[in-house]
Amino acid sequence: MMPAAVLLVCAIIGPLRAAERDSLSIGITQFPATLNPNIDVMAAKSYVLGLSLRPFTVYDADWKLTCLLCTELPSISNGLAVPVDLPGGKKGIDLTYTIRADAKWADGAPVTTEDVRFTYDVGRNPQSGVSNAELYRRIGGIDIKDARTFTLHVDKLTFDYAAIQDLMLLPAHIERDAFADPAQYRLRTLYNTEPTNPGLYNGPYRVSEFVGGSHILLEPNPHWAGPPGRFRRITIRTIENTAALEANLLSGTVDMIAGELGLPLDEGLAFAKRHGDAFQILYKPGLVYEHIDLNLGRPALADLQVREALILGLDREAISRQLFDGRQPVAASFVNPLDLGYTDDVPRYRFEPIRAEALLEAAGWGKGGDGIRRNAEGQRLSFELMTTAGNRSRELVEQVLQSQWRRIGVDIRIKNEPARVLFGETLPHRRFDMAMYAWISSPENVPRSILHSSEIPSEANGFVGQNATGYANPEMDRLIDALEIELEADKRKALWAEAQRLYATELPSLPLYFRSDVFVLPKWLSGVRPTGNQSPTTLWITDWSAQP
Repeated sequence: MMPAAVLLVCAIIGPLRAAERDSLSIGITQFPATLNPNIDVMAAKSYVLGLSLRPFTVYDADWKLTCLLCTELPSISNGLAVPVDLPGGKKGIDLTYTIRADAKWADGAPVTTEDVRFTYDVGRNPQSGVSNAELYRRIGGIDIKDARTFTLHVDKLTFDYAAIQDLMLLPAHIERDAFADPAQYRLRTLYNTEPTNPGLYNGPYRVSEFVGGSHILLEPNPHWAGPPGRFRRITIRTIENTAALEANLLSGTVDMIAGELGLPLDEGLAFAKRHGDAFQILYKPGLVYEHIDLNLGRPALADLQVREALILGLDREAISRQLFDGRQPVAASFVNPLDLGYTDDVPRYRFEPIRAEALLEAAGWGKGGDGIRRNAEGQRLSFELMTTAGNRSRELVEQVLQSQWRRIGVDIRIKNEPARVLFGETLPHRRFDMAMYAWISSPENVPRSILHSSEIPSEANGFVGQNATGYANPEMDRLIDALEIELEADKRKALWAEAQRLYATELPSLPLYFRSDVFVLPKWLSGVRPTGNQSPTTLWITDWSAQP
């Protein structure tokens, strides 16, 4: 039952909101480590930039590739994509894009091919700290046709050749000075030092106020020529504790909770039972894979017998059933059943604690008097488990994992961090034993950045790449390389199946479940359409409106 004081607050807030619907306040659980679109990979940043920057291409809610900043997708049939022969019998492709004629940065400067050239130079420089460097390595050169049209010379003919969402433009006219010393660019970029500079943004909104760890205020881009946004101001508030986030929604401090970064499913289901009549609540299964990364640089975790024992010691079915009402299916590998590349022909691990203990014994970890296993040198089988601090659901799952693993003699110490620290520092520098979080994918998203050995972050490469586990397997590298250039869907599906079987056999990460997102929206808001993929709903902010 809701306390009377909360009922009174909601009754007062309701009419006020009805009269002030030119503003929208959105609650999320993470604060971006940076707003630079090409440094660090973080969902909170993507959510904010969905309002303020236009990618060239995105996958929409129907999972179709579409243009946002470009005028037309290149294809072989329309002549804008031209396969080329390269030395050694390889195939590349030349891709021609044209920037929308009305695209402008929020300081009035036009978006031009000069920005394309500058972004390419930043992306190609190994000292720049750019996270999505693989795309820039593939682009062997750029031909500038005019101020709006350019051709990329790509050294691989991939099945998704037209998708260049990783080419996120930087404004050359104001970022060039920050790039004078490439090694310092990560620190000197104006997205960090002057995030309210209007020239950084070319979307329907621009950042006008930035309070680290607290909130980001966005106002309309006066030079935006597309469909206008319906809100005079949009505030993104970060409330890392999900209980506090829910309280802020009920008090009217925020109008809605983003599905991408809001209430976990269990909390969303409980909230719907208590307050569902007062809100729109949308559930969206999507390409969101919750898992536990294992740092394979740790000797114990480098042992496959230990990794198998860890997953056999977990009752993931019970976690899904008891915490998520069975709506988040247990994952056997990293590919979602909703995706085209999915196969169910992979090794599966049931809850088998007796077998788990036998594997640990065989690996040389015998139980001590305190129930915790030790090796011949007396070292305890003990690991730190991390996740995003303040997420009640993940913290509850951690406690269940801790309890279940203790029964097979594995000691778990929980050490959580704010998302901006975990994703901005800890994972890239591989300063962890175990880390529980989610990968969010696009349809048929080839897992190069997370599983290819060339994507292991290190000091030598400026700590870029998302293969934080340190997984290095020549066969997985071969499969990923082959997947990208296989144009026939049936043959590609077979390669996907091999990659999933190898992943499920080697367990560089422990699969947990495929997540469903919960969008909690005010009844007066329309036009929010969850995508279920990597493209955030905010990319279509101009479709959102307040209804009378």
